[in-house]
Amino acid sequence: MTTSSMTAETTPPTSTTTTTATTAITDHMTAAEFDEAFTAVMPRLRRRLVALTGNPHDADDLLQETYLRLSRRARASTLARQQQPYAYTCAAALNLLRDLWRHPSRQERCTDRLPERSWDGGFASREAETVTTALLRELSPKEAAAVILVDIEGLTHDMAGERLGAHRGTVQRNRMRGLAKIRASLDAYEPASAAVSSAKAADGPARRAATVCTTTCTTT
Repeated sequence: MTTSSMTAETTPPTSTTTTTATTAITDHMTAAEFDEAFTAVMPRLRRRLVALTGNPHDADDLLQETYLRLSRRARASTLARQQQPYAYTCAAALNLLRDLWRHPSRQERCTDRLPERSWDGGFASREAETVTTALLRELSPKEAAAVILVDIEGLTHDMAGERLGAHRGTVQRNRMRGLAKIRASLDAYEPASAAVSSAKAADGPARRAATVCTTTCTTT
């Protein structure tokens, strides 16, 4: 065997390899090609999904999820070119629908329960305490003590009188005068009343403070 023939036999088929690699690269759909193909089959696919789910809203959600999943593959150049785009997209949608049936917890459910109130970082409670403290500072020491013990701490007039060393009637009169001043301040400063009312459901001192400024002052 001659050297030239050996060289020819050992030379790799460069053109064939290059052609094969190029074909493998171009055998994947681009994002634009996928969008065009999906848009063409979308009306037919939606009708099929409506028939399967029995709900146009569920069908639209499933259609959108199918597009997003396949679109990610197309943009990553990993989605192979399909001879029958409708059959492929329909199979992908059915797989998603089957997955929802297998895992009912992933489905959205209608409910009449309101979501829980989000935590505001304690702002409403802090604001209620600030407003209540400012209102109490406008009272005399005896009036403030009566309001705090009876309306905030929840003591009776007799118990508050024992703690203050005063008669029950004295405590009641001081409390009534204090509540009247608080009511007048709230009428003159409506934003303060609104701030305290927004914190009525808060725990601890803020809840009791809101009771003083809203419930007690308006019902006493």
